[in-house]
Amino acid sequence: MEADYVIVGAGSAGCAMAYRLAEAGKQVLVIEHGGSDRGPFIQMPGALSYPMNMSLYDWGYQSEPEPHLDGRRLATPRGKVIGGSSSINGMIYVRGHACDYDHWRDTGAKGWGYADVLPYFKRLENWHDGGHGGDPSWRGTDGPLHITRGSRVNPLNHAFVEAGRQAGYPVTGDYNGHQQEGFGPFDMTVWKGQRWSAANAYLKPALKRPNCNLVKAFARRVIIKDGRATGVEVDRGGRTEVITARAEVILAASSLNSPKLLMLSGVGPAAHLAQHGIDVIADRPGVGQNLQDHLELYIQAASSQPVTLFRYWNLLGKAYVGARWLLNRTGPGASNQFESAGFIRSQAGVEYPDIQYHFLPIAIRYDGKASPEGHGFQAHVGPMRSPSRGEVTLRSADPKDAPRILFNYMAEEKDWIDFRRSIRLTREIFEQPAFAPYYKHEIQPGKDCQTDDELDEFIREHVESAYHPCGTARMGAASDPMSVVDPECRVIGVHGLRLADSSIFPQITNGNLNAPSIMTGEKAADHILGRAPLPPENAQPWIAPDWQTAQR
Repeated sequence: MEADYVIVGAGSAGCAMAYRLAEAGKQVLVIEHGGSDRGPFIQMPGALSYPMNMSLYDWGYQSEPEPHLDGRRLATPRGKVIGGSSSINGMIYVRGHACDYDHWRDTGAKGWGYADVLPYFKRLENWHDGGHGGDPSWRGTDGPLHITRGSRVNPLNHAFVEAGRQAGYPVTGDYNGHQQEGFGPFDMTVWKGQRWSAANAYLKPALKRPNCNLVKAFARRVIIKDGRATGVEVDRGGRTEVITARAEVILAASSLNSPKLLMLSGVGPAAHLAQHGIDVIADRPGVGQNLQDHLELYIQAASSQPVTLFRYWNLLGKAYVGARWLLNRTGPGASNQFESAGFIRSQAGVEYPDIQYHFLPIAIRYDGKASPEGHGFQAHVGPMRSPSRGEVTLRSADPKDAPRILFNYMAEEKDWIDFRRSIRLTREIFEQPAFAPYYKHEIQPGKDCQTDDELDEFIREHVESAYHPCGTARMGAASDPMSVVDPECRVIGVHGLRLADSSIFPQITNGNLNAPSIMTGEKAADHILGRAPLPPENAQPWIAPDWQTAQR
């Protein structure tokens, strides 16, 4: 088995690259350990809590005991299915802030500033504003990835945005356009009531071409001969075999599995590889380091009116939602129910938003367990730019062993300060007049949780990952010893090997990571094909004019 390009991982970036390389006439082979995405649990947006809790679709990883969270192990889902994590995620579409990419550029990822990546976001998007306003000149309308907005029929979605306005924050019609900062409608990767994953947008159309194929196999390592990647060793159908790459091997296996594969292949920190008896091909100390994520808390309130989604949280309600969706892809099941968003700055002197809100008109956990209080609503809130860094390392030299994942969450004092502030700012929003008709009382943290020490205890017990791991194979200048890939996504020290997924992010972006991951695949495809990058677009994003002196 051989192809021009062998891509490991049919996730967000991998699917995009397969599509673009096949479109250019190259012979492409995609290796994916997971199986089909058929079935209502994945395709029905309202059922999003199911696939990420199913071993059929999820690698089932957990963090090591986190030292600053009383030794808790946090769930770390990653998609093991075509579409990767875009098939099990919350379907929220956030590009990130322009300043995020300018930071990438300024720290060594030349050619990845916002002006450079904006044309790629436009190329991937097929954006439908749904009559909710927005910035059409900042958006793409003929790309493979459909992006829509929910119906926002629930009055709580509007109460949240209005409460933000009443608290003194801006309202924005399109946080993915000119102005991220403020409150407004969420974008989601849903089309005609169905999850629009990278598999639906990119991989399935690519597989219709004769020059693109998908192989269900488990990647063990990259074969590197005389300093060049020549193929991938896989387990398939009970046998170990090698799939040969005539041009290049491309890793796109996630920020957890891509560094693991590099290390198993002899690319990584020399001492760590030697510890596991792996011959060192390229000593890259940055492999597996720089691990970042977003944490969040669910601030929950009981509702005094029965307007929340809890009305469907019974056997009859779920049957009704499921039947409506199966019959004509409509009703509550056709939305991820994250229909209102907020991006704010935590304090004066912060240049661009560093806190994100996901509003949900039900009080529920990510595993689908509703609050015993019944009718309620919640804001998921978390800081965007934690200074804490973790690592992904090998548990052993056996490819079947899960990687060792230590996020080192909440290691810095700033993390605690930012989270306390996030809780207090959220409470202030819920206390605005817009919520008066609905707000009954706070469920969690609860009114008795007020002091810094009490809030810290709540954070320690209840903080959850937003499932945005990234940064473990940082992109930067080839001369930087901690860089793993150069700005063309070439693995430094090995010829014929690239890596393009959220591993390469130098710093985590504002918001959810699916959009930046797909953009990475789109841009990497042009580098792989040796094409000139799309011309930069110098659109100037909105920055609060008084950011140095005012929080809002």
